[in-house]
Amino acid sequence: MISFVNVFVKYTKEFYALSSVNLKADKGEVVALVGPKDSGKTCLLRLLAGLEKPDKGEIYIKDIPVEKIDYQTDISMGYIPYKANFFDKKSVYDNLKYVLDIRKTDKNVLEENINKAIIDFKLESIVDQKIYKLSLFQKYLVSIARLSFRKLDIVLIDNIFEELDATETKELIRLFKKYFINKNTLVLIATSDEKIAKSVATRKVYLEYGAITKEI
Repeated sequence: MISFVNVFVKYTKEFYALSSVNLKADKGEVVALVGPKDSGKTCLLRLLAGLEKPDKGEIYIKDIPVEKIDYQTDISMGYIPYKANFFDKKSVYDNLKYVLDIRKTDKNVLEENINKAIIDFKLESIVDQKIYKLSLFQKYLVSIARLSFRKLDIVLIDNIFEELDATETKELIRLFKKYFINKNTLVLIATSDEKIAKSVATRKVYLEYGAITKEI
């Protein structure tokens, strides 16, 4: 499903965010990208999401060069970055409604999906709150709820566990397993925590200084 072929990303003359990266992964896999800060994990995910471009090398998604991917029609991708994008001054309900509105969802189906998400993700107490008032954990719940509205080919999860406690981390992993981990979806999780990688991944890819050092 995805393939990196000798990929380099250069941020400055002296610093490579990624260096000679070769990686393949297919649907049904949960790949943990494990490494310390500035090891290249986030850069790799951003390349797949079309948010950055490689300086050298080739990246393919479904055998299509990433620069030619139409993210509206060619691939269904979900991305949960460390700092998710919301309408911060609008409510949780409005943020959920927005992602369904832009897909021109029937009004009755829209309300049904939102109500189900509110229950499934235990958002009842915060549904009318403005996003900026939420905790980091609550924002991640809303992020996952938004993605649950559609079937996804690829899910990218970027370093979201770093500031959560053990109970919050356990709940997010439970939700990932319920909504995203299946035979039809490729999940890539960037983390510096070996325990998190072990708890969810089918394969671990270790990065350091922008290079893949080993795969298990």
